Amino acid sequence: MVVTSTIAETATLAGSPRTADPYRDTAVIDERAPRFNQTVVGLVALAGVIFGWPVAWALMALQLFVGVTFGRRFCLACLAYFELVQPRIGEGRLEDSRAPRLANVIGIFFLAGAALAWWAGAETLGTVLGGLVAGLALLAAGTGLCAGCEIYRLQARLRGISPRHHDHIDPVDLASLGSDPRTVVQFTHPLCTECRELAVELAAGPDPLIELDVRDRPDLARKYGVAIVPTAVVVGPDGGVLERIA
Repeated sequence: MVVTSTIAETATLAGSPRTADPYRDTAVIDERAPRFNQTVVGLVALAGVIFGWPVAWALMALQLFVGVTFGRRFCLACLAYFELVQPRIGEGRLEDSRAPRLANVIGIFFLAGAALAWWAGAETLGTVLGGLVAGLALLAAGTGLCAGCEIYRLQARLRGISPRHHDHIDPVDLASLGSDPRTVVQFTHPLCTECRELAVELAAGPDPLIELDVRDRPDLARKYGVAIVPTAVVVGPDGGVLERIA
C-alpha cells in the first residue's frame, strides 16, 4: 500500500508534527512566517529604492494582494516558508493571523502608492514610500516589532470587550456561569499558543475559568467585538464585566 501526504500533513523534518495546517487553519499563523514574509518584502522594497525600480514595488504589492485575497497557497513567500523553511526548523508559536494580515494590507497600499507616485513623476515621494516600507518591514523581520500588527492590536483593544465598550456578557452565553462573585471568561482558539498559555495561568488562579472557543462560536466573537485572541475578562454573577485582563 502506498500512502501519500502533503508536507502540511506530516511531521516536520525538525522532528515535531505541525499543530496547525498552514493552509486550512488560517485563523492562526506560525509567528515566524510573517517575519519571513517581512524579510522578503523589505528586501524587495529596498532594491526598488536603491536601484530605482518602481516595478519591484508594484510586483510586491501585487503578490501581497494575491496572497491576502486568495490565500497562502498563492503567496510565494508563504509557500517558501511553509514548504521549505518550517519543515526544517519546526513550527513556532501560533498567533492570531489577523494582525499580520492587516500589516500586509497596509504594505499593499504603500507599495502601490510608491510605484504610482514614481510613474506619475513624483520620484522623491515614491522613494520615500518605498523606503518607509523597506525600513518598517526589515525592522519587523529583525526585531518582531511590526507597525501594522501593533495598529491592529491597538484597534482590537479599542473594539474588544472592556467595561468602556461592552459592559455585559449575557449569562445565557455562559452555560457554566455560577454564583461566584468573579468568573474569568476567556475567548480563545485551540491552536493559539498564547491562548493555551494564558488558560493555564488563569486556571491556576482563584477565580473559575470559562473558555469560549471562537472557532466553534464565531457568533459570540462577533457579538462581543472580540477582534483578537486571547481576550479575557472578569465578569460578575450577572455577567457584568468587572475587569479586562487580556
